[in-house]
Amino acid sequence: MRRNTLYICLAGLLAAWPVAAQNTNRFTFNVGGGFTEPVRNTDGRLDTGFNITAGAGVNLVPAFGIVGEFGYNHLGLTRAALDAAGVPDGSARIYSVTANPIIRFNPRGRFDAYVIGGGGFYRRTVELTRPTVATVTVFDPFFGVFYPAAVPANTVLGSFTQNKSGLNIGGGVSVRVRGDSNTKLFAETRYHHIYTTPQRTTVLPVTFGLRW
Repeated sequence: MRRNTLYICLAGLLAAWPVAAQNTNRFTFNVGGGFTEPVRNTDGRLDTGFNITAGAGVNLVPAFGIVGEFGYNHLGLTRAALDAAGVPDGSARIYSVTANPIIRFNPRGRFDAYVIGGGGFYRRTVELTRPTVATVTVFDPFFGVFYPAAVPANTVLGSFTQNKSGLNIGGGVSVRVRGDSNTKLFAETRYHHIYTTPQRTTVLPVTFGLRW
C-alpha cells in the first residue's frame, strides 16, 4: 500500500512538472529600447528619436502585476522649430519614473498579449545648441607625449526644463524564449501624455526588449 502511494505521488509530481516550469515568477524585470514618434501636440516641434527603458515589478497573480519603470526618450527638434527659435540645432530629452499596472491575457502560454498603463513623474529638457569645436588634451602612446586636439562639440545656447506629472497607456505582445523559461522577448507601443505648459508633450515610443 505504501509503495503504491509513493508511485502515485511520483507520477503526480512528474505530471505537474511542465506546468510548474511555466509558472510566472513572483518578481519581473525588463529592459528594452526602440524608436520614439512625436504625436498630436508635439509632432510639429520634435523629430523621431529613440528610447531606452528598464523596469522591475511584482506579479500579484500570473495575469496581473505592477511594474515600476525608468524611461529615457531623446528626440531632435524639427527644422521649423529651429528656424522659429533662430538656432541651428537642438534636442529634447524626456526622463520618466512611472508605476504601471499590467494585465496579461495568456501568462502561461508561449505567446502572450498584454495591456499596460499608469503614470508618474516626467522631466523634459529642451536644449538649443550650436555646433562648435573644442580643444582637448590627448595622449599619444606611440611617442609618449601629450598634445592639444580639436574635437566637434556643441555650445548650449539655451536650456529649458519642466518637471511634470504624466500618464501612459499601451500594449504589446511577447514570446517565450524557451518552453520551460520565463524569459520573453517583447514588442510594445505606449502613448505618453505629459502635462507640460503651455503645450502638452505627447510621444509614442515603440520598444523591443527582454522580460524575465
